[in-house]
Amino acid sequence: MTLPAPTATTRTIDLPGGLPLTIQEFGANTDGTGVLALHGGAGPRSMAGFAAGLSQHAYVVVPTHPGFDGTPRPDSTDTVADLATTYLDLLDALNLRGVMVAGSSVGGWIASEMALRDNAARISCLTLLASTGIAPEPPVRIADPAELGPAKTGELAFHNPQFRLDPAALGPEQLASMAANQRTLAVYAGDPFCYDPKLQGRLHRVTVPVLVLAGEQDGIAPLAYERTLADSFPHATFRPVAEAGHFPHIEQPAAVFAAIGDFVDTQVEPDGEPA
Repeated sequence: MTLPAPTATTRTIDLPGGLPLTIQEFGANTDGTGVLALHGGAGPRSMAGFAAGLSQHAYVVVPTHPGFDGTPRPDSTDTVADLATTYLDLLDALNLRGVMVAGSSVGGWIASEMALRDNAARISCLTLLASTGIAPEPPVRIADPAELGPAKTGELAFHNPQFRLDPAALGPEQLASMAANQRTLAVYAGDPFCYDPKLQGRLHRVTVPVLVLAGEQDGIAPLAYERTLADSFPHATFRPVAEAGHFPHIEQPAAVFAAIGDFVDTQVEPDGEPA
């Protein structure tokens, strides 16, 4: 049976301080809960299929990080911590509770920072998809796409070559947009790239259950890094995803959705406490 395609709408919400935030909404907000899906450096389009799949079961919101895809970024919004506060403000504005925050790559880092600041207890659990955020233990390192270039980044990010972009096939506008997004990522990810040296020491304070999904062939944030990340939380489930790189939700969506479903059924109580 083929399910109908979900309806996705785009709008801009003015958050406290006047920050205009562009969001895509998949499905309908019928019960005051849902999923907040946070993209990484690849931009919001990298979460579209994931959001569409989850919207068969829940209301899903995909914000565009300010500065990505040509959206405005105020000077006051230039760190992952700023984004975490922005998205907690978004949950307030949408009046959502019992929210799963799902983050890809740096989006997972933002999700972790949100959980540390969630004094209104709006978040019920985290799903981290090839997340960054903690300091890598040498010789492990997080690969920087700005240093690698699009061709090498594709090789490290995707196990299956069919998902890799061919830079030669991209037009000037697409290349310029990718470059602009990478510059915005550099603003947020900072130096050192894509992690906070102090974050791991704070993650013991995250009380909600966490699912860490890691592509077994991820060349951006390797499997060992993701296992260490999972071990940093008090209530974490670690799931490697076979035949997947840095975007397991794109390469192996069925496996990812099955893991999320099992996680919610066995680890997440309605009040957000670990099962």
